[in-house]
Amino acid sequence: MDEVTRLRLALAATRPGVGRGLTKRVHRDGPAALGAVFDGLDHEEQQDIRRRADELGQRGVGALVYGVGGYPRRLACHPDGPVALFYRGPLDLLERPAVGVCGARNVSDQGLRAAAACGEIAAVHGVVSVSGYARGVDMAAHIASLRAGGETVIAIPEGIDHFRVRKEGIGEVWDERRTLVVSQFAPAQPWTVGGAMARNSVIIGLSMALVAVEAGDKGGTLAAGSRALETGRDVWAMQPGGTATGTRVLVERGAVPVDTRADLTARMAGLRHTDDEPGPAPNKGLFDLEVSTSAP
Repeated sequence: MDEVTRLRLALAATRPGVGRGLTKRVHRDGPAALGAVFDGLDHEEQQDIRRRADELGQRGVGALVYGVGGYPRRLACHPDGPVALFYRGPLDLLERPAVGVCGARNVSDQGLRAAAACGEIAAVHGVVSVSGYARGVDMAAHIASLRAGGETVIAIPEGIDHFRVRKEGIGEVWDERRTLVVSQFAPAQPWTVGGAMARNSVIIGLSMALVAVEAGDKGGTLAAGSRALETGRDVWAMQPGGTATGTRVLVERGAVPVDTRADLTARMAGLRHTDDEPGPAPNKGLFDLEVSTSAP
């Protein structure tokens, strides 16, 4: 399936009002369900999608669709994997050994150093860092990874139209050859709290383990760590300088406390040498299915 067709299917899948019912159908039936959605649009809507796909392609934006070759296998095996994923950057990062990093914006100085250590150590061991794009833990992990010569994946909680490289901080180390931006949302969709929570499924799904830095007694870090544990991912709980309520909860649920740089280094090195074969993706046999969205 060519890039333009994938973009058209992704745009059809992320239209307002499509809903979770489509996700269930696509996970069950594969990309043919998306082709049916596109075919069910009127002529004007189809033309709008074709124009939008061409415009995105000219900007260097591509799309991955569940059940079609190129969709990352770790994410395909994750129960919360999205139907479509828009991206900009080196796509091969999605199949590399990877660690997710999550934490709050208002993190302590010790927490910032812990997040930076994650990014730096991952880079040294050839592990891709995966995180969001908020200040605090997310940004510390990305910057440290790039500064150390590593590679990073930025999962944003809004449409890819809204992504900008921030001049300060990450802009000082930015390298488009080593940075991939992904979004599961319609390209023009604005930021929402719900989008930020849903986006965690991509961070978890693309990662072999999730680092939770300073999880509070409520909020996104605790929710992400809990969901990662529920779906079988390893969770490493980092709480430099003490143990907050959320961190204790994650450890009680099965997370492994990581207290030292040596411990983090050993676990990161283990990721690099882990047999990362998640098995056949769901709907095996659909990865090469052709779906036409070409103009009549």
